[in-house]
Amino acid sequence: MKFSCDSRRIRRDLEALAQFTATPGRGVTRFSFTPEDRLARNYIKDRMAEAGLKVYEDAAGSVFGRREGKLPGPVVMFGSHYDSVRHGGIFDGAAGVAAALEVARALSERGAATALPLEFAALIEEEGGRFGRPLFASRVMTGLVQPEELEAAKDADGVTLAEAMRQFGLQPENIAAARRSPASLKAFLELHVEQGPVLEAEGKDLGIVDTIVGISQFELTFTGRPDHAGTTPMLHRADALVAAAAAINEINALARAAGPGTVATVGNIAVSPGAANIVPGTAVLSLDVRSVDAAKISGLVEALKSFLAKLPESHGVQVNIAPGVAVPPTRFDPKITAMLTAAAAGRGLAARTMPSGAGHDAMVMAAIAPAGLVFVPSRGGRSHCPEEATDFEQIAAATDVCLEVILQLAAG
Repeated sequence: MKFSCDSRRIRRDLEALAQFTATPGRGVTRFSFTPEDRLARNYIKDRMAEAGLKVYEDAAGSVFGRREGKLPGPVVMFGSHYDSVRHGGIFDGAAGVAAALEVARALSERGAATALPLEFAALIEEEGGRFGRPLFASRVMTGLVQPEELEAAKDADGVTLAEAMRQFGLQPENIAAARRSPASLKAFLELHVEQGPVLEAEGKDLGIVDTIVGISQFELTFTGRPDHAGTTPMLHRADALVAAAAAINEINALARAAGPGTVATVGNIAVSPGAANIVPGTAVLSLDVRSVDAAKISGLVEALKSFLAKLPESHGVQVNIAPGVAVPPTRFDPKITAMLTAAAAGRGLAARTMPSGAGHDAMVMAAIAPAGLVFVPSRGGRSHCPEEATDFEQIAAATDVCLEVILQLAAG
């Protein structure tokens, strides 16, 4: 059965969701459990209900629309996230949510029946922009989030993830109820913007992701001694920021030495006391390590630990390494990849298989269900910025491909 998804409706949804932002005129800033989140989820719920879906939220706060099949299960799930980074674009994550809404509408309008039930997902906190816990919704669904994490994770104002959930009307103590068993899912599909330049540069209509990098995140705390900047000789200082700078240089060197396919990033640093006339007493760094090879990640981290172990003697500081999110490299289901490739070819679309250097919920869901991920081109390779752009027609064409595969998967 051939369908044609409507790029105009996809555009309408994306432009509507873009209005729910904490930074009007400066890109999209939509963190989880905020007023902007509430407005966006209400919009999504309304569109789901209009498409005839049974709408509900799970215990973590993600939104789902269910379309029953002739059989009780397992479920074919399609969707992405609707939270954003600070000052992001309108397509990251939201393109996959708009695609899910459009598939639901297309099926409803044509009265199409499936053997297996379908669920269309709008997931929260994929970016980790508020609490620093990325891929939250999918980690909850796969049983990777424990109650302690909800109490430990805090936003910039010191509000814990658990507190934010309670303020939003959720019960964090019931988080385990959102877990999905492997037997409950037939497959998980996600559509996302590429966030890189490859597809546009090669003139491709879409990318079919076969591998996604592993991600390991850490928080490094360097504790020295705050002293007067004018009266403390250089020889007698325990400068936390100088030690942190040495570590940053070492991280860069280790990532380069690991070769192509491995990257390491220090994206955030906080210095205390943070005054021009005080030697820094504490420096806290974020560290994000990614690679298609799990051994490269572990090798880089172990080498860094050896380097950091020398800093108490060389710089007079203590170092603490706190692990964060860790997801291994993921290879997507080859059968689903082949189905997506065939569906694209059948529509005359130019597609290529490719790896992803960014993490997505599909990589986590792949641990409990066959999963697939489709990329649409990002104009100029731009993403995580207001200038992010993708052609709506290309999103619609890729949505058509996903729809065909969803129907195949839901046939029983």
